[in-house]
Amino acid sequence: MSHNPVTVQVAQKPPHLKAVGIGGTVVALLAVVLGLALRYHEHHELVQWTDAQLIPSVRLAPSLDPAKERMITLPGHLEAWYSAPIHARVGGYLKAWYKDIGDKVKAGDVLAVIDTPELDQQLEQAKAVLAKAQADANLANITSRRWQHLLSSDSVSKQEADEKSGEAEAAQATVLAAKADVDRLNALEGFKKIVAPFDGTVTARRTDVGDLITANNESGPELFTVADTSRMRLYVPVPEVNANSIKPGMKVTLNVPELPGRTFQATLIGTSEAISQNSGSLLAQFVADNGDGALKPGDYADVSLNMPIDPNMVSVPASALIFRSKGAQVAVLGPDGRAHLHDVHIAVDLGTTLQINQGLKPTDLVIENPPDSLMDGDKVRVEGDVDQGAAKQDVAAEKSRESAR
Repeated sequence: MSHNPVTVQVAQKPPHLKAVGIGGTVVALLAVVLGLALRYHEHHELVQWTDAQLIPSVRLAPSLDPAKERMITLPGHLEAWYSAPIHARVGGYLKAWYKDIGDKVKAGDVLAVIDTPELDQQLEQAKAVLAKAQADANLANITSRRWQHLLSSDSVSKQEADEKSGEAEAAQATVLAAKADVDRLNALEGFKKIVAPFDGTVTARRTDVGDLITANNESGPELFTVADTSRMRLYVPVPEVNANSIKPGMKVTLNVPELPGRTFQATLIGTSEAISQNSGSLLAQFVADNGDGALKPGDYADVSLNMPIDPNMVSVPASALIFRSKGAQVAVLGPDGRAHLHDVHIAVDLGTTLQINQGLKPTDLVIENPPDSLMDGDKVRVEGDVDQGAAKQDVAAEKSRESAR
């Protein structure tokens, strides 16, 4: 019995099915690759966006016109060219007054008259004392001459004659003293009339008819005040940093609140030549013409002074200043796009503007309103339409000039 081998035939796939399987695998792999690439791209964009959000946005301070920064405005006050508070030299009662506040007066014009009955009686008494002293002196002179005549005939001793001569000289001295007292009281009688010491305007009257007047009472209020306002003295405290800019003949302009739109001119006539320890300023005195009487004593004035430009002075907005443990600092944009903190010294504080004389250069790009968290070397992004290319070129040019020097 013979056994024939049985041939088992395996069913083979058609060729087109095999190609489809390979294509599907490739498509799946491509889909996986594209998915991974898309996720990587999205992740990269997310990382970039996150990093960008961590970079603070800043705005550069606008450049200030140096020509405008030459003019500074300081407070000042006006005083009359002459101002005299007038007190009484004699006591009594005010009999009458003839000039009131605002009246124009000439030197010697009578302002008021004081009734002085006590002084009048003292003068009469002094005159009587003088008359008696003159009579006594006359009698003493006659007696002295008689005793000198008797001495020639040896009727009296020389000692007695000398005594009579001495009594005559003493009587004459008494006459001189009595006459001086009369002259003194006559001079005081002249002070019964209160007169203007110079041409000017009565700016105060603090007395009235019937008031009791106390002589030489300097602690009390004055009877009148007379001021010469044809010219005015202007006093301006100049900060110490600008003290050397105050030169003889310097001219300034001023305006007062009650006359908006009107300006006046004043000329320097002197300074205190010393810096006040209380205010740290130099007191400068100017003279302003006041022919029309527009300026008033005691006025507050805004005084504009034209100061020379300091090449080392840089003006920045007050909002650019940073106060930290190291003191005053200003953030500057560097050519590398990073912020750099500079220690600065404030020379003049003008309110909204600060003048810096140490720590900055005119070409520095100052960051306005820097974030509180900004640190030295932080990368920043500049907002606005600032031409950063031109700005960086200016910075690079400045650096190259410094290197060349």
